[in-house]
Amino acid sequence: MSHPDSNLAPSSLSDRLEGATATGDPLAPLAVIDRLEVGPVTLLPDRLKVPYRVVRAGTDEVFELIYRYGEDVFDPESPADHNLAAMIGAQVALNYGLFCREIVFKGPFDREDRRFLERMAINTAREIYVKKILEPNPFLAESVRDLPPVNRRNYLRSTLTFEGGPEARVDTPDGGWNVAPERFAILSSGGKDSLLGYGLLAELGCETHPIFVNESGRHWFTALKAFRYFEHQVPRTARVWTNCDRLFTWMLRQLPFVRKNFHTLRSDEYPIRLWTVGVFLFGALPLLRKRGVGRLVIGDEYDTTVRARRHGIQHFDGLYDQSIEFDHALSRYYQRKGWGVTQFSLLRPLSEFLIQRVLAERYPLLLRLQVSCHAAHTEGDNVLPCGKCEKCRRIAGMLIAMGADPTACGYTREQCAEILPALAEKGVHQERPAAEHLGFLLHRRGMIREPRIGKAPARRRDEAMKLRFHPKNSPIDEIPTELREPLYRIFLEHAEGTLERVGRAWIDFDVLVADRLYRPYLFDRPQGGQKLGDRPQGGQKLGDGPQGGKKLGDRPQGDQKPGEAHSYLWAELNWPQAEKRLKEVDIALLPVGAIEQHGHHLPLDTDSFDADYLARRVAASCSEPRPLVLPLVPYGVSYHHEDFPGTLSVSNETFSRLIYEIGMSAAKNGIRKLVIINGHGGNAPSLHFAAQTINRDAHIFTCVDSGETSDTDVEAIAETPGDVHAGEIETSTSLALRPHLVRMEHAESCIPKFSSRFLDFSSERSVDW
Repeated sequence: MSHPDSNLAPSSLSDRLEGATATGDPLAPLAVIDRLEVGPVTLLPDRLKVPYRVVRAGTDEVFELIYRYGEDVFDPESPADHNLAAMIGAQVALNYGLFCREIVFKGPFDREDRRFLERMAINTAREIYVKKILEPNPFLAESVRDLPPVNRRNYLRSTLTFEGGPEARVDTPDGGWNVAPERFAILSSGGKDSLLGYGLLAELGCETHPIFVNESGRHWFTALKAFRYFEHQVPRTARVWTNCDRLFTWMLRQLPFVRKNFHTLRSDEYPIRLWTVGVFLFGALPLLRKRGVGRLVIGDEYDTTVRARRHGIQHFDGLYDQSIEFDHALSRYYQRKGWGVTQFSLLRPLSEFLIQRVLAERYPLLLRLQVSCHAAHTEGDNVLPCGKCEKCRRIAGMLIAMGADPTACGYTREQCAEILPALAEKGVHQERPAAEHLGFLLHRRGMIREPRIGKAPARRRDEAMKLRFHPKNSPIDEIPTELREPLYRIFLEHAEGTLERVGRAWIDFDVLVADRLYRPYLFDRPQGGQKLGDRPQGGQKLGDGPQGGKKLGDRPQGDQKPGEAHSYLWAELNWPQAEKRLKEVDIALLPVGAIEQHGHHLPLDTDSFDADYLARRVAASCSEPRPLVLPLVPYGVSYHHEDFPGTLSVSNETFSRLIYEIGMSAAKNGIRKLVIINGHGGNAPSLHFAAQTINRDAHIFTCVDSGETSDTDVEAIAETPGDVHAGEIETSTSLALRPHLVRMEHAESCIPKFSSRFLDFSSERSVDW
């Protein structure tokens, strides 16, 4: 990876500003570190040490990052342990890709590690540029406060260099970690999210492993009260000590555009860093491996998955490491490494307000352990919130609004009296629906005079107190299947209903009878003879919670019982059901694919599976009455792949005739709109001919979608130019949906080159056959 400043080496910030003028690069003042070296790791059974070396402007300084465990977790002679430790030590460095010319990672990093670090460094550089440089930041010197916005695809200015051997995979002795999905680790703190996560899993009778990551600074005060309780009362509690916060502070002193008195400034945000959760998560992994824990639970609510735009730059609003995309990226990385761990949050359908309510109403003992404060302090053996920061205003305000007692969390009556007017005046950093509903409740109770919270008007926003299922941000099937029904039942004892997102509106629905409640969990691998996608057959027993002796994974007694059909899958209906449905809906989706070679690494049915999966997901995401999904036509026109064993092809004539007769038969059943979902480009000419003749003879709307409706969006995401068959996109969808069938060790990078640009697969300059 190259960067635009590789030949520049100014020795001071003023030189860099002049250099920016000379080169025309407005971001040159940010490249203040010539080289950041990370590693190699020194490994002991209970700890690791990683040197961070900063070379800039003729200076050379070193800080040693340390992770210390309360038990032996490493074998210093194991290459796999050195690989894991190297990845733990590398996480802090991801915050500085915008400011370094080169970052050198020293250690045994395999191909998956390098790919992960590069992608996260690119993402974090963009987030820091937008959130810490473009947006107002009191920690910045005046010289860089007014840098102009620059719209680029990549803001990573560092060349990432790996020293420590070839890119060969670093395997564990047995080829993977021996983890169990019924064991849950909880990344724990004194915050409401992790406390509620523990309470829920404990109530469901799950084996829980609370893991506290102990920063050496004052931020540990927020977790101290909870840790003291858990250490003595909750089995399997563990603590990891690290001095990462000291390293963050040391790195600030290496950035001359950060004000020298940064440590005296009071702010609710960190000066520069945004990749923080990853620093803690990777530090917890050695304990998961030793204890055989297969689930890693973090605490993130509905509004932490945010896609925003500033000056035309798309970003995650500084919350990427709390988003659902982050969970998916980490789970895929763990799976590709062979570690078998999956990561998720139990709380994504809940607002922060609703999380606080469930904790206060259901687990009052855990509420007393909550310390949510940017400046917590100790008084004797007690840990208390400051009562003045934004987070204190938010937490105390929510507790007062719901009729709970904030003194349970350590707030004094005097502090609460000051917090309420401060809430109305200064507001809170909270999603707008929750902030407005907070103001509504407080104003209705006479707690605040003006009907507002900062700039947010006080008004009723019922969605803030309901479960919200969004197809991207908080899907129903985001957590393991066996947890969904019992967990959502608990939530509904405290929530005011359930909503799902349809288009731009929230619609009331019953989550407990939704088909999606039983979809396979995306990252579950098959167990024994079970196929990926099979419905779970029971599992671990619940505890003494509301569900009694019911088992995780058992079906609820909703309106769809075992053996009952999905209402939108044509093949699963009996004829009376079909007769009823065809009176309600006249739209049908027909998925068609192909059985053909997809390189050395993907299954032959890739096109068929993707078309069928897409048709089902589209139908399931629609409101009632959902369109009907016809059975998949798996065979297609693949004569151009017949040199490869395994390809099954039919002729254009046969294929178009088959689709025509299916369409005519569907029309006789009352279908008036037929959408053909095509997973294989080679089918397109025959499908268009069939669609035209169906329209001509049956007089029904008929269309063919071979991906054109999403090409623009996909091309914006893909990194490979002209990507087509068995390439980046199809490999990505297969890894997302069926990772157990992808043989990445056999994948090869090969982009065809053509004799004419008009033959290129890009749509910029192309001609059809």
